[in-house]
Amino acid sequence: MPTERPSHAERRGRAAAALAERGLAALLVSPGADLAYLTGYRVFTSERLTCLVLDRDGGATLVCPELEAARASAAAPDLGRVTWRETDEPHAIAASLVRSDGDIAVADQMWAAFVLKLQTALAGRAFSPASDVMRPLRERKDAHERKALRAASEAADRTYARILQRPFAGRTEREVGADLGTFLREEGHDEIGFTIVASGPNGASPHHETGERRIERGDTVVLDFGGGREGYRSDITRTVHVGGVIEAEPGRVHDVVRRAQEAGYKAARPGASAESVDAAARKVIDDAGYGKFFIHRLGHGIGLDGHEHPYLVHGNAQRLEAGMAFSIEPGVYLPGRFGVRIEDIALIEDDGSVRPLNRADHSFAIVT
Repeated sequence: MPTERPSHAERRGRAAAALAERGLAALLVSPGADLAYLTGYRVFTSERLTCLVLDRDGGATLVCPELEAARASAAAPDLGRVTWRETDEPHAIAASLVRSDGDIAVADQMWAAFVLKLQTALAGRAFSPASDVMRPLRERKDAHERKALRAASEAADRTYARILQRPFAGRTEREVGADLGTFLREEGHDEIGFTIVASGPNGASPHHETGERRIERGDTVVLDFGGGREGYRSDITRTVHVGGVIEAEPGRVHDVVRRAQEAGYKAARPGASAESVDAAARKVIDDAGYGKFFIHRLGHGIGLDGHEHPYLVHGNAQRLEAGMAFSIEPGVYLPGRFGVRIEDIALIEDDGSVRPLNRADHSFAIVT
């Protein structure tokens, strides 16, 4: 499979065909992952409207503020543009570019202030989430995306190997988190998304906010970190023990979580439902007596967004397919005591095999 950078025009063509199949008139996309996927243009969201108008006949125009025109042109030179000045009404401009009859798909994360004004400008048309159109396109990663995700994961693996060499005891969570951020950048990330360092009892909060707690010998510490490399995301979790001998229960819980992740890998395959993968991992934790302490879904998709479809969770009967990338991250969280989580990004290859993009050691590492 070729790994050269994909044609954004070809992607827009597939999105336009999906609009036509659904009888929709146009897709309105604001800054975010969908805009990057369709155009290559990455820009922050602001109070000034930037909006790609993609018609079902394939016509595509980027509406952007005049002060962003040069940046937009450099990022997406093949894209038609209409610029607006500070005294113009950009929502009316965007609406005027919708020339087909029918309803509108609008970016899921578009600000409500923009959506409401566009609904006024496009009165009489129903709005629906853009993910109805974009989700089938973005869920199955092409060869370029797989390569990008693999590179981001490998950089996260190298970061983990380096943090194991740093001291933990006596330092604050924030200090260790700063090391993680530095190492991610040095290993090739251009954006740091998060660095969760959850020590001791803080580990029982899956999304603990890294703080000023000073790490102690004997602590179990959850490390969950990731970011962006050339637009594609990394996300990895490992759990370590600080100094000395690992106590019986943290060691037992770590083994349960590791086996649960292995069960998730075995269950994940083309044709399996997302919820069945969650169930396979959850059964291991249930059987070990810790089921009520596994308090989140097993995993989430990843790509241009850190969390995207498919979601491995009870109630999601969606069938997995080749090209899907997602986390497998079971955890056990004992309130007031400690937590354990192990997370990899997994990819379903074209031959049906499911392979981890993260190769960092899964053992209960001892740090100083």
